[in-house]
Amino acid sequence: MIIGEIKRYLRDNNSVRVSRSVRDLAYKALSARDELARLGHEPSVDEITAKLCDNGIECDQTSVTEAMEAIIAPVSLYEPVCSGNGGDEMCVMDKLSDLGECEEAWIEDIALKEAIKKLSDREKNILAMRFYKGRTQMEIAEEIGISQAQVSRLEKSALERIKKQM
Repeated sequence: MIIGEIKRYLRDNNSVRVSRSVRDLAYKALSARDELARLGHEPSVDEITAKLCDNGIECDQTSVTEAMEAIIAPVSLYEPVCSGNGGDEMCVMDKLSDLGECEEAWIEDIALKEAIKKLSDREKNILAMRFYKGRTQMEIAEEIGISQAQVSRLEKSALERIKKQM
């Protein structure tokens, strides 16, 4: 919903424009796609890029994809996409779902970040090496010049402090 509102604002207020070169590439890519579609199948981005390169246009797959996406008009989340039984309309928003994130996970993520901010630099470094870089306590101990037992104690106390704050 937020992305939709941002796109609507940018579209309505014209504060950001797609450059002429990007639009030109997009329209050339659409023409190439139409030519290739006459062969009986929907062409891939690779095929469109190859066709453009054959026509002497310097581009790569990423730039073609970005150009084609740049000229797509944003769709309102409240735009009706179909009518249900009894005349009920279904909007784009009704068809979207986010199974990966929920409000609780978002709040927990913020709480975790805030709890980590309150740790000392040494504790942050140990947790980063341990959990983000996948290092063992022995490897961390050798790198920062303390014993493995000290690393273990620091790690344990840091995790306990994070748990208490959350």
